[in-house]
Amino acid sequence: MDREEEKMQLLGFFGVYKESYKLIFSWKKIFSQITLTLILPLSFIFLIHIQVSNTLFGKIAHDTEDLTETPRDTPQHQKLLDLISSDWSTFFLFKLVYFILLLIFSLLSTSAVVYTVASFYTAKEVSFNKVMSVVPRVWKRLMVTFLCTVAAFIVYNVVAGAVTLMLALTIGVRNVGAAILLVIAIFYLVGLVYLTVVWLLASVVTVLEDSYGYEAMMKSKELIKGNMGLSVMIVLKLNVSFFLIQFLFTMVVVNGGELFSLGSMDRTIYGIVCFLLLSHLFLLMLVIQTVLYFVCKSYHREIVDKSALSDHLEVYECYEPLKTKDVNLDYHV
Repeated sequence: MDREEEKMQLLGFFGVYKESYKLIFSWKKIFSQITLTLILPLSFIFLIHIQVSNTLFGKIAHDTEDLTETPRDTPQHQKLLDLISSDWSTFFLFKLVYFILLLIFSLLSTSAVVYTVASFYTAKEVSFNKVMSVVPRVWKRLMVTFLCTVAAFIVYNVVAGAVTLMLALTIGVRNVGAAILLVIAIFYLVGLVYLTVVWLLASVVTVLEDSYGYEAMMKSKELIKGNMGLSVMIVLKLNVSFFLIQFLFTMVVVNGGELFSLGSMDRTIYGIVCFLLLSHLFLLMLVIQTVLYFVCKSYHREIVDKSALSDHLEVYECYEPLKTKDVNLDYHV
């Protein structure tokens, strides 16, 4: 980055996007290599999962409907039962393979992009081969942070569900009760966005500092303070874009033949468009969350010494993480 660290704290919503695109276009060769190697497969895995899940679930629904119309205690009934059981086994096995591949490519992509952006920030010479040699040494720490985040989301949803159920049983779902439940739903969504922001910044903290897991989440929580509005707006915009692409793919590509009478060629073209849009969004999201990390550090006057950070980025080649003390230096007026 050419921008002085002190000026990072002045970046707003559009400034973060401008800085992110500036990075991507300035170093398009290495980002293109990362996209081809990690992000394109990630996007393909996500989209093909939607298509295959829809096909498998449709088959299960069709076989289940046939089962209800078949007399019990007949060979056809037993055959359909076995077929449905096999369909569900295939469905859950596919889901398991999907989540494993999605997790692997997500963690590898995050490691690669965050490390690359930090290297560019320090004006450190970086190559695609160096990035790919570092990535496998970072993803294990990211896995711990991810599992801690998943645990936090599970606890949050369980508590929210319990509170909602208790209130629904106590005050009902009509009139005042419905209004209260609506307010709870709004607060629930706000909390969900907040946890997402914490998770994204915690991933960057995990790569660039010596903290990971729960500790990285706590550091992320502290970094967000003072930049909550900016962080929430960025995450909301990225999530809305993500769901719009997913909705477009589902409606037009997966169900387009039935809903819009689209031919296979038209659906293929739309599928390619969704694939490219999603790949671009994944790359942009990873770059933005790294830029946002530096913005938050600057806001808290935790100036990053470029030479020190550059030296410690090299430490990954020795299988050691960065030290927080080398990232967080005193602020000088």
